[in-house]
Amino acid sequence: MIKVGDIRELIRLLDETSLHELQLEAGEVKLILKKADMAAPVVLSTSHVTHAAQPIQEVSLPAASPQPVLEVPKEREPAAVDPEIGTVLVKSPMVGTFYRSSSPSTAPYVDQGSKVTEKSVVCIVEAMKLMNEIEADVRGEIVEVLAENGQLVEFGQPLFRVKLA
Repeated sequence: MIKVGDIRELIRLLDETSLHELQLEAGEVKLILKKADMAAPVVLSTSHVTHAAQPIQEVSLPAASPQPVLEVPKEREPAAVDPEIGTVLVKSPMVGTFYRSSSPSTAPYVDQGSKVTEKSVVCIVEAMKLMNEIEADVRGEIVEVLAENGQLVEFGQPLFRVKLA
């Protein structure tokens, strides 16, 4: 089953790339997204394996509207401070593969003890073959790395613990 949050993320990723169409099949659900500026319809269909295929439902978007079908928040929610120890968790904004550095031969962006600012890149989460740089969003010091390099991470999964400066 594809969740609404996943569809929003797919729309955002499609909007940020030069791709014009995205097709995804997950179990019984088939999702086809096309950019609105291509003057093509967005096609959503659901077919059930145990039943006859359902007809495709087409939703036409205005060609002049560059807005995506669903609004996706541009910023992540601010991190919640743990009042007992004065730290915040940097969480994954998406499902994907966690990488501590830009390539296997380079040093990690941050280690335990590294100082970070709101705009410091702390890792990469690869989703749908796109490398997404994840920023700390807080000023402080990395006190713990909570994910392993190359590990699959979930939306909202803690990646780092940061002691606020």
